[in-house]
Amino acid sequence: MLRSRILTAIVLGALLVALLRYSSPQVAGVALGLIVLVGAWEWSAFLRLRAPPARAAYVLVLLALALLGQWGLVASGPFRLLIELTLAWWLAAFAWVLFAPTRASVAGAAVAGVLTLVPAWLVLVRIHSTWPRGGEWTLFILLLAFAADTGAFFAGRRFGRVRLAPRVSPGKTWEGVLGGMLAALAVGWAGARWFAQPARAFVPLCLAAAGASVVGDLTESLLKRSAGLKDSGRLFPGHGGVLDRIDSVTAAAPVMAAGLMWLGVGA
Repeated sequence: MLRSRILTAIVLGALLVALLRYSSPQVAGVALGLIVLVGAWEWSAFLRLRAPPARAAYVLVLLALALLGQWGLVASGPFRLLIELTLAWWLAAFAWVLFAPTRASVAGAAVAGVLTLVPAWLVLVRIHSTWPRGGEWTLFILLLAFAADTGAFFAGRRFGRVRLAPRVSPGKTWEGVLGGMLAALAVGWAGARWFAQPARAFVPLCLAAAGASVVGDLTESLLKRSAGLKDSGRLFPGHGGVLDRIDSVTAAAPVMAAGLMWLGVGA
């Protein structure tokens, strides 16, 4: 399983680098959209939907909202509002995980899917298509989230003792969180040098995004557990489904976007 996980990560990493560094914004946007739509299909299982037409209808609703959102985010003002609303959602999700981890209705899961997947796609597409060095920034955000996820996996596997959220995800530990934050610290320091950003502000931003990625992971785990699922899917050997790989990105991306706008990187 570990070998499959590593090989899959290498292949996916190479594909993402090629996609985000060397393709047009249109191609990258479509590719990221397809990833999110697969994630939406997996998310529909949290709604206890079994019939393919019903699951497809949920995916189409998210697609329509994403396209409508892209049309409405031409100016910077609506984009900032989207970021603020998305950050508010993730604060609410954090409270959900802390105070009501066993309460998940079908309606709540449906709304959570919209608030999680649609803004993440809009943020990544906006950064890639309109910001200076947008492809590099998009790739960095993904790398940061994946590094935090990987650091947490290996640290938790080796040193994990104290459970982080046993009612949500019994396998996650505080030692894993620390490993993920150390990985994010290293990536953040390297990113500050690569993008010529002030490390005093940039590295804490990366740590905040890594912390948010944990909330994204736990939120998906909460809904999987409520639906009686172990993994969101089986698309990637050793990793599970698409959601199991992008859950951390969905929360990290808006946090990074907000911080980068504050640093004057994009609008």
